[in-house]
Amino acid sequence: MLKINKQMKGLYLSSVLANLSLTGAWVALLAARGYSLMEIGIAETVFHITSLAFELPSGVFADVFGRKKMLIAGSMMQIIGNVIMIVSRNLPMVCASIAFQALSYNFVSGSKDALAYDSLKLAGEEQHFEKYASNQMILYRLCSGVSTLCAGLALFIGYRLAYSVDVLLAVIQIRVLTSLCEAGGQTDERGKGNVSVWRRLADCFSGSIVFLKDARRAIGLMFCNSFVGAADTLLLFFLQAKLPMASIPNWALGTALLSMELGGVLGSGLILKCGKLRYRQVFFFMALLVFAGVCLEHSGSYLVMTAGGFLAALGDDALQVRTNTVLQDMFPSDQRATLISVESFTFSVIMVVLSPLAGALFSWW
Repeated sequence: MLKINKQMKGLYLSSVLANLSLTGAWVALLAARGYSLMEIGIAETVFHITSLAFELPSGVFADVFGRKKMLIAGSMMQIIGNVIMIVSRNLPMVCASIAFQALSYNFVSGSKDALAYDSLKLAGEEQHFEKYASNQMILYRLCSGVSTLCAGLALFIGYRLAYSVDVLLAVIQIRVLTSLCEAGGQTDERGKGNVSVWRRLADCFSGSIVFLKDARRAIGLMFCNSFVGAADTLLLFFLQAKLPMASIPNWALGTALLSMELGGVLGSGLILKCGKLRYRQVFFFMALLVFAGVCLEHSGSYLVMTAGGFLAALGDDALQVRTNTVLQDMFPSDQRATLISVESFTFSVIMVVLSPLAGALFSWW
């Protein structure tokens, strides 16, 4: 029988282990090894191409074969990617490592939230999902901030040792994931039937398409949330380069980047206090904060720019938590991971389109 408190603690712990990393600043690590910006850009392109190609299939696999199994598979792919990076000697090997890292993100993206919601639903506590989503975003921001502060340590000890530490964290994460119980998806309904695997995969994918065809509101929520999220993500990414250009002291850069992550922590907690606000109101206010952050980026003052990043992260994470909650209530259980992957796919597509435009915007304006 599923023990919901143990299940939630396991999911939280696995998130901490997944987001704590010495190699989060992988661009800096590659640059320190002598790779050019063009070569690093090629590796980044490989990541996005792999992510776009496997995001939807990974969600279907999770619904058909089990969310817990796909979470474990994601950790195994992370280990493979890290090992390849440790022994890498050239750009093709680096790209292979990055591809496995992308696969790891794919297999986790839809599986974790789907497993969490259906676990809560099985225990009759699905009304607590927004609290879970808020806690997950807080953990993500805090771990990302800590990982950012560890960038200097990774450069000091070298990429091989840094990636070896990440391998160890992934092994521990697999141990945590094995203690979880499966919930939802076709494993509860048709997983033991005589229907062929290919038929079950096809039925899950086609069922999701039928759902989206009739659920225009869900599609609208996905696109609006992804657009706001992409704007915040690109802003924080370019601020890593723009803050030094604004003459921020070297000792203050890590603190500034961490403070922007803390904006997301505040937003994730604040949205829980706004339960009476309708989604349209939440979207308007939070999108306005992200837009304000983008505008403040062009102030030329590193203090004001940092404040803008803080506001953007606050608005993005608050909107993300509320959107996740609304969408989970709409998604059918046997297609939940697939449909969450559709949202991630939407975000990736928007990122691919906006990235070059944002580069021109932030460099010109």
